[in-house]
Amino acid sequence: MLNYIWLFLIAIALIVGVGKDINDEFQNTYQNGVPLEVAFLSPQILSGTAMRWEGQFYLTAKQFNDFYKTTSQIEEVNQPVVISLSSDGTGSFIFSSTEVTPTRWKEMSKSASAKGTLMGKVEKIEFSENKSLGKAKIIFEPIRFVKLKAITQAAIDFANTAVEIAIGLIGVMALWLGLIKVAEEAGLVKVLTRLLTPITKRLFPDVPSDHPAIGAIIMNTAANMLGLSNAATPMGLKAMEELNKLNPKTGTATNAMVTFLAINTGGLILIPATAIAVRAASGSANPGIIIGTAIFGAGCATVTGVIASKILQRLPRYKNKLNEEEKLAEEKGND
Repeated sequence: MLNYIWLFLIAIALIVGVGKDINDEFQNTYQNGVPLEVAFLSPQILSGTAMRWEGQFYLTAKQFNDFYKTTSQIEEVNQPVVISLSSDGTGSFIFSSTEVTPTRWKEMSKSASAKGTLMGKVEKIEFSENKSLGKAKIIFEPIRFVKLKAITQAAIDFANTAVEIAIGLIGVMALWLGLIKVAEEAGLVKVLTRLLTPITKRLFPDVPSDHPAIGAIIMNTAANMLGLSNAATPMGLKAMEELNKLNPKTGTATNAMVTFLAINTGGLILIPATAIAVRAASGSANPGIIIGTAIFGAGCATVTGVIASKILQRLPRYKNKLNEEEKLAEEKGND
């Protein structure tokens, strides 16, 4: 089901993105092919030749907003730029997106042929007598499918992030999985089972204290308390498998199953190792700062889940239904 949900969300994103791109094309949002008149300030010759100049494109806020049909809150545009000229005064320009670049141009640069850089053609520049000021008409390279490119780039970027985070988790997961396996082989599970028998008897009165399900539940809970959700999954499945052996009607959740699921979903935790590892892999300055809030939040969720499961077990509606199912299972067994 989750795969279908993800597929649906991806399809919706693509449809919306393509729709917006088609609308941009019809509206010519990025003014493809339309010349923009700009002032060229403070030109300086580069590389010892008069064919390559460095300076600034200057536009007033009104010029910029009128051209792109926007209402952006800017005072003026002073964009550093490099212009290459031919002998007839025409040429090309190029500039990189910086802090002073208007938002519209930053958005366009993300979908440009060279990411983060905008370029285009320059019609003939006319300089003032002292050559400190020039005027020219520029035409940006065509910008199309901005939203679709953004969706594609986001998918690639987050895929890379997922790989980086996964690699960063290998060491932590290997450590704790190894410790849990050592504890199991050393008999620590049995010791924990005996120590926690008073608690497990109250939480799972229908399950014998020496049943394998209790050991699996304890190991699952211990892994969750250490924040090892991936390591807890196999033991959680094992616990449900063992609890199902005590189930009078296979396929229907028993009280013990519901209680265990409430504990598992609540995520009772002492050391959120996985979350800490993810924060550390993502460059957090203080990855362990979440420990206190994680313990409090997970504790509240677990207590609430267990209380809810115990209350619902005692309601006549669920209690009677369970008794009827048990009777049917007994009758079926007698037959």
